[in-house]
Parts: sequence; C-alpha cells; structure tokens
Amino acid sequence: MSDTTPRPEHHGYDYGRPVAPAPQGPADPYRSAGAGRERRRDGSGTRRTALVVHTVADVAAAFLGLWILLHLLEANHANVFVRFVQDVADALAWWSQDVFTMDTENLRVLLDYGLPAVVYVLAGHGIAARLRRF
Repeated sequence: MSDTTPRPEHHGYDYGRPVAPAPQGPADPYRSAGAGRERRRDGSGTRRTALVVHTVADVAAAFLGLWILLHLLEANHANVFVRFVQDVADALAWWSQDVFTMDTENLRVLLDYGLPAVVYVLAGHGIAARLRRF
C-alpha cells in the first residue's frame, strides 16, 4: 500500500492517525485541595486588600517597636532618623499616650507604645484573615 491510499475508519479510529484523548484541561488553581470547595475567581482583589492590611499593620508595629528600642537604648533625640521614628510612633500611638503612669520612664514608654503595637498587629492580622475567607 502506498501512503496516499485512504484507510478505512473503524469505531471512531482513523487508522492513519491516532485519535487524541479528550482534553482534560489544566488543574483548577482556585480549587482547595483539602476542603473540596471552590474559591471565587474574583477573590484576587480581596486577597490583595488583605495583604495591604496585613502589611500596614506590620509596618505600624515595626515603627512602634523601633521607637521603643531606640528609646531604651538611649538614642540621640537630636538625630533626624530618631526624630522621624519618634514622630511616626507618636502619630500611631496618639490614643494610648499616658495610659500608664509609671515612675520608670522606660517602662512607661514600653507600655505606652507596646500596647498599640500589639493592638495593630492583632487587629490587622485578624482583618486580613477575615478578608482572605471571602
């Protein structure tokens, strides 16, 4: 037989070329492996928002923690960087200033700026977790 000779078809199979299997498609990246439920495909905006909230809370807590560290290490308050960190920390902790009235200055600063740092981290991470569930 020559290559140009037509070949008969039998049961959906062309003897000249194999029939390709049905396309399975790529695995669904939005499908949860453990839960078996699908996530909405439009959830990328809420995930980004959750990431922003999470990051802002962490940055705020980092500034507060950095100010506590600079104060405890007796950094030079005339330095531009130290003043900047103190101004940012004061702006973030305005609501908790003088909540604690301790005789020890270091303990007062630790509590007055540590409390908002903990609140921002807990609230920010909690809000971000709730947003990721949508």
